[in-house]
Amino acid sequence: MSNAPAESEPLISVLRLLADGEFHSGEELGALLGVSRAAVWKTLKKFESLGVRVLSVKGRGYCVVGGLDLLDSVVIQKQYLNKLDVKVFTQLDSTNSYLLRQDNADRQVCLAEAQTAGRGRRGRGWVSPFAQNLYLSMGWRFDGGLASIEGLSLAVGVIVVRALEIYGFKNLALKWPNDILYRDKKLGGILIEVNGDPLGDCLCVIGIGLNVSMCRASCDLIEQPWTSLKEISIEQGVPLISRNQIVFSLLDNLLSALSTYQRDGFRAYRASWIMAAAYINEQINIHAANGTQTGVLRGVDSSGALLVDVEGCEKVFHGGEVSVRFSNVS
Repeated sequence: MSNAPAESEPLISVLRLLADGEFHSGEELGALLGVSRAAVWKTLKKFESLGVRVLSVKGRGYCVVGGLDLLDSVVIQKQYLNKLDVKVFTQLDSTNSYLLRQDNADRQVCLAEAQTAGRGRRGRGWVSPFAQNLYLSMGWRFDGGLASIEGLSLAVGVIVVRALEIYGFKNLALKWPNDILYRDKKLGGILIEVNGDPLGDCLCVIGIGLNVSMCRASCDLIEQPWTSLKEISIEQGVPLISRNQIVFSLLDNLLSALSTYQRDGFRAYRASWIMAAAYINEQINIHAANGTQTGVLRGVDSSGALLVDVEGCEKVFHGGEVSVRFSNVS
């Protein structure tokens, strides 16, 4: 059963046509929309609700300046035929929420061009502009309960870094427990949610949000330093890959990792996580329900718990209990 919003096929067809950034005539667009040439502009104004600006020039037609890097549901599904059930939506409340509503989301993948209620850890909002970032969720069933997915958010962080390193992106860092950083700026995040028996059969939904080409002018609501793959590609001199290529790399790596995670656990990723860890051997602040502590980050244990040297004594902090912020204390 699908709880996705109804989508207008003519509007989607027009969006894909305009994605090339070229001008298209009113006659051509009217034929796709099933409206008269005179009604084309009024219909195209509907794209404004998605944040897509269509330019109209007399004698030339209509275009989306700069084009759009749209996800291709047909190509993605064909790549993973008989392995995953992939769905791509123009707009959803949240890709994680969509999978959690399904009767059986095992090996389902949900992607959206935009989210209206994207969320991060602890219910924080996740800014999700249209066709600029990646919003991906995958469902995977584990029969060992919550114990079988210890450290999974950290392992997925390692997987995301590996998937991007294939295309030449360097110096990405992982901030405990679920952020991907570049030069202390947030590039992406991971949200793990679970349905089912905490001691037995459970459905795990793995959500990944990744800034790809997000425009700074449209993201004033973000309250922390952030960056995107587009900005990193310019700085590092590597080609900016399409969002479809990023999806392929992420899904390839996720499929391989999740197939063996219940057997291998986080211990197979611990060394890689520590190698990529932000603020390793640096002083950090740990904000917990019972107050704030300051210590030196030493790494994580085999379950993914944070290890911090607090005044010469190693303390363990578990996911869900604390947040970590870089300390300015030298």
